[in-house]
Amino acid sequence: MAGDPYETLGVKKDATPEQIRAAYRRRAKKLHPDLNPGDKDAERNFKELNAANDLLSDPEKRAKFDRGEIDASGAEKPPQQQRYYRDFAGAAGRGDNPYQSAAGFADFGDSSDIFADLFGSGRAGTGGRGNFRMRGSDVHYRLEVDFLDAVNGASKQVTLADGKPLDITIPPGTKDGQTLRLKGKGEPGHGGGEPGDALIEIAVRSHPFFTRDGDDIRLDLPVSIREAVKGGKVRVPTPTGPVVANVPAWSSSGKVLRLKGRGAPRRDATRGDLYATLTIVLPEKPDPGLEHAIDSWQGDADENPRRRLGV
Repeated sequence: MAGDPYETLGVKKDATPEQIRAAYRRRAKKLHPDLNPGDKDAERNFKELNAANDLLSDPEKRAKFDRGEIDASGAEKPPQQQRYYRDFAGAAGRGDNPYQSAAGFADFGDSSDIFADLFGSGRAGTGGRGNFRMRGSDVHYRLEVDFLDAVNGASKQVTLADGKPLDITIPPGTKDGQTLRLKGKGEPGHGGGEPGDALIEIAVRSHPFFTRDGDDIRLDLPVSIREAVKGGKVRVPTPTGPVVANVPAWSSSGKVLRLKGRGAPRRDATRGDLYATLTIVLPEKPDPGLEHAIDSWQGDADENPRRRLGV
């Protein structure tokens, strides 16, 4: 059951139309389903927010609600002393039966009023029918965002066709090519029809060392010869900041470390993993001591690391 629309929007009973409009926009930015994927509470609250805004932004509906003639859903409240059809049944034949007409269908009123309700409240000069209602067109935008902004979430802004800025919340875990739908931010409707939506296609820029694989993040992690041979703790970059991981002793290039839960966020509040592939890196400058150690070391004289390649 719908609650008090003033409480839903967070405004006072004497709020101006501008205050109502501002309150709706402020809350809609936080509750829009496209910005809260999978959040059923946000979806329900967004529907209640729209219903409250529809009622209070219509002066006539708002006045009826304030007088107690309709409820928060816009439905009319029954009068205290309700009159039923049978109260008028005895008036048949006396000419005062409001449910009787020569056509026999007075209950339905003027059929032109039905079409007026369907096609608009105004009447055209010819045909007796008003302007039909048409939903506004959707507008499409393409927004480039950095890799980490897509993974961690961010706030961005685009300029609409009318020159007005539109703030956009990038949900955490957004993928390249994903489209965000902002309801009511498209072209205005015709004849009182609802506006279209703004469809924002997200293009994620590449990162210098992170790549995305579904909800997992991958990177090549350089390690020194000493770290590869002796093992030890090393710092590993992640989308949310560096963490410390353990490199096992005698790790070859190509060994993969898995950092659980350090990948991209998912809709169910879990995260993918981060996979770091080790790459052994020699010192930048030649080291005579290292060369001498290699020359004097005979431990790998019979080793052929390319044996599995058939050479």
